[in-house]
Amino acid sequence: MLPRRKSQVVRARLDRFPAVALLGPRQAGKTTLAELIAEERPSVYLDLENAADRAKLSDAALYLTGHEDKLVILDEVQRAPELFQTLRGLIDRGRRRGIRAGRFLLLGSASIDLLEQSGESLAGRIAYVELGPLDLLEVDADARDRLWVRGGFPDSFLAGSGEDSAVWRENFIRTYLERDIPQLGPRVPAETLRRFWTMLAHMQGATLNAAQLARGLAIDGKTVAGYLDLLVDLLLVRRLPPFRANVGKRLVKSPKVYVRDSGIVHTLLGLDDREAVLGHPVAGGSWEGFVLENLLGAAPERAKAWFYRTAAGAEIDLVLEMPGGRLWAVEIKRGLAPKLTRGFHHAREDLEPERSFVVYSGDDRYFMGERVEVIGLGELAQLLATV
Repeated sequence: MLPRRKSQVVRARLDRFPAVALLGPRQAGKTTLAELIAEERPSVYLDLENAADRAKLSDAALYLTGHEDKLVILDEVQRAPELFQTLRGLIDRGRRRGIRAGRFLLLGSASIDLLEQSGESLAGRIAYVELGPLDLLEVDADARDRLWVRGGFPDSFLAGSGEDSAVWRENFIRTYLERDIPQLGPRVPAETLRRFWTMLAHMQGATLNAAQLARGLAIDGKTVAGYLDLLVDLLLVRRLPPFRANVGKRLVKSPKVYVRDSGIVHTLLGLDDREAVLGHPVAGGSWEGFVLENLLGAAPERAKAWFYRTAAGAEIDLVLEMPGGRLWAVEIKRGLAPKLTRGFHHAREDLEPERSFVVYSGDDRYFMGERVEVIGLGELAQLLATV
């Protein structure tokens, strides 16, 4: 079992908030982490996909009141949005009696926005922690390529062979399309949504072109937006917004879109091993998305992420606004001998970041020109984790 960095964050939030929502895609390791926490304190675990457990909550207020001295873990909480109002009442009554923290751990495979739309808001009563697939800081240093090719879902990464990993990812995709998404309500044909997901994989790291996607699927732009919102809400796709700055230049306004797990990218495109990935045009975009997810997973909790691009070609792959408003600029290169373009230098002149980095495939760290550090992915992720 690999230790998860977010485990200490979850414990700390439980010590301060009555409810903590642990969010992440299915099979990312949320239940395993919750079970470890449950071993440390009196707990009750309910899986809301299990009919017997759901039956226990037929009178949720009565059942949960009987366990107010325990941590109640509710898995797949988005399946029962009607519970949120009950939880709010129980938390408020508990607060009046001095029970202020550690009441509920809610596990969900949907984003904050979807959870808030599904039930009563628990604003001020709940903390959110996102648990993604495994990242570079959670695996051995020599496993970077395996993590990139297989992705970070534990069962995929730890599979006994590359073939076993590819089979797991294929079944993961099918399960989402044929079972999980229909249970959430949207009636989207599984084959259509798979084609859409695959098109996003082909466009990994590109700015969103909704019209092109609509033409490819023979649907309208509004439907494309709905499909994209769904995959973003399910934490399967990341929409990286453009940086809005008053620099007196015309800026690109469309977001960049990434399928969040590199292993899922490769399976959607039929790339089962490292050689197949390296021989495919998506290799650069896949590496960029892999770097992006690892850096954002390591970044401070309140850091904000954008990309920067002007119509004239000035561009930075990732702009991080750190707590306190400091900007870090990150350019992502896959090779071992990175070269910077004029567009990157022009973008740095526009934004004047506090620190500038070029992330590449090597491990050495050195300066390239004035105040631009070339650095390996693992070292930059570790730096962000300690800021």
